[in-house]
Amino acid sequence: MTANATRVPCTVITGFLGAGKTTLIRNLLEQSAGKRLALIVNEFGDVGVDGEILKGCGIDTCPEENIVELANGCICCTVADDFVPALDQILSRTPKVDHILIETSGLALPKPLVQAFQWPSVKSRVTVDGVIAVVDGPALAEGKVASDMDALAAQRAEDESLDHDDPIEEVFEDQVACADLIILSKNDLLDEAGADRARRIVDAHIGPAVKVVPSEHGKIDPSILLGLGLAVEDDIENRKSHHDGVGDHEHDDFDTFIVDVASVTDPEDLARRIAAAAEQQDVLRVKGFVEVVGKPMRLLVQAVGPRVNHYYDRAWTAQDERRSRLVVIGLKGLDQPAIEKILAG
Repeated sequence: MTANATRVPCTVITGFLGAGKTTLIRNLLEQSAGKRLALIVNEFGDVGVDGEILKGCGIDTCPEENIVELANGCICCTVADDFVPALDQILSRTPKVDHILIETSGLALPKPLVQAFQWPSVKSRVTVDGVIAVVDGPALAEGKVASDMDALAAQRAEDESLDHDDPIEEVFEDQVACADLIILSKNDLLDEAGADRARRIVDAHIGPAVKVVPSEHGKIDPSILLGLGLAVEDDIENRKSHHDGVGDHEHDDFDTFIVDVASVTDPEDLARRIAAAAEQQDVLRVKGFVEVVGKPMRLLVQAVGPRVNHYYDRAWTAQDERRSRLVVIGLKGLDQPAIEKILAG
């Protein structure tokens, strides 16, 4: 079924932690060709890093008031409480938006969110144009997500010390299984062999109709991603997931907390400390804003495991609370005091 032209199309952009969703979305906003966009950002944690990055774009077709942040946890767990009011807020805007982008948190399952588009009060106004899953090419090339489920099951059966329930793997598989298009990010960091390894993992979990598009720095023609007209909410039951038949899912296998750090004089030293914390603990993601002594610009820090990126995104303003805070996300059982000690230096 195709989307009703009277309804506002929505694109759900899902993907694991640090896969490159925000970079992709920023490119979409910059290349929207006059289309008036709105954005719902689902931040898992209390510091709206992704929202701040996107609000700082200064793009006329997606003004700051068209960006709504949901900071109360996973969007698929808070659909009624958070998502629907955010949708109401956006749809009340004048002039009317042409397209809505929804960036889910790295831990969110897209299927429960798409199912909410079947609710009468939602379906009459919006439709799911398509579901885009962004996957981290270099991580997959390094075997961070298992592709051979039979071999994994056999290994677990033979070794009783292994955890028999891998939530990271299930989240990845559920996100990919729900997608209409897969974006293989950071292709510039892959050689031919690495790209082949990553593709094999993705291909093992998608149907023949789902295409995989490599990307570098999130630069993809918006015409490839927007305007698919798939009305995914009408086909969602055909997209199988690990959580089918389960009313709710929990994120108890993950820890997230905020670390306040002192202003830094050397960003590279902070990057080394973040990498060390990721290597010594089960840290999946670190992101936040940091004050650099003597610099008027705000330092944006983002890390996926031990891979750390940082750059000055904009000047501090009078409205900013000029402090250095990092969101840490990782597997259950993170040693918060140990991580805080490493980050403190």
